Amino acid sequence: MSIRWTYAFIDRPALHAERAGEFWTAVTGTRRSAARGDDGEFTTLLADGADACVKLQAVASGEGGAHLDFSVDDVPGFVASALRLGAGTVAGHEGWAVLRSPAGQLFCAVPWQGESVRPPVVRDSRLDQVCVDVPPSVYDAEVAFWCGLLSGWDAPPALLPEFHVVRPPAGLPVRILLQRLEEERPVSAHLDLACADIGVTRARHEEFGATCVAAFDHWTVMRDPTGGTYCLTGRDPQTGSPRRSGGS
Repeated sequence: MSIRWTYAFIDRPALHAERAGEFWTAVTGTRRSAARGDDGEFTTLLADGADACVKLQAVASGEGGAHLDFSVDDVPGFVASALRLGAGTVAGHEGWAVLRSPAGQLFCAVPWQGESVRPPVVRDSRLDQVCVDVPPSVYDAEVAFWCGLLSGWDAPPALLPEFHVVRPPAGLPVRILLQRLEEERPVSAHLDLACADIGVTRARHEEFGATCVAAFDHWTVMRDPTGGTYCLTGRDPQTGSPRRSGGS
């Protein structure tokens, strides 16, 4: 069983999916595919000369968030491994499956379609990370689950104790950051962008309708025009490595 590609999914309420698509294509330098799915709920953010690694899903309920898709050689084998490690099955489909981590984070197993060329850095930033926000009571178990499922990935502790990075092999476009929350609340996930200069990227995102929620030393929390939260992080957009000490 090999993970051949990774997708970050932007999940937004159906009412706001069109606006979300406009914003995220603008800041990632992509264009939207035709809609697909039973209700036209899925679109892909296409990058010229490269394979896509970001998709948008219009969700029927809730506030949305983010999740990961893993493109694999052997979907049944990947699902079986996840279940052995404590995942649950949410929905089975012909050829792919929706799963839930022990803490409750959704993710999908899908067949690999030959993707291999990572999209480039766009204006010194790159959407390259899904951060899973985990309540403290299940944080250690959630870290163990992801490290076990992604056993071929590099999983060193981050420089701050409340973070744990799970980095894919070279060439895969999306990595995972696990963040231990300070309070008990349901697990959630958001997107992170690696930025050469957070301030410059923030200004550009604000031009397209985003707003700043909070600024910290090494990352800035933003809200897109549909209300979805994401972060701009001080990391090298080419490598994903922190430019200074920090968690993400």
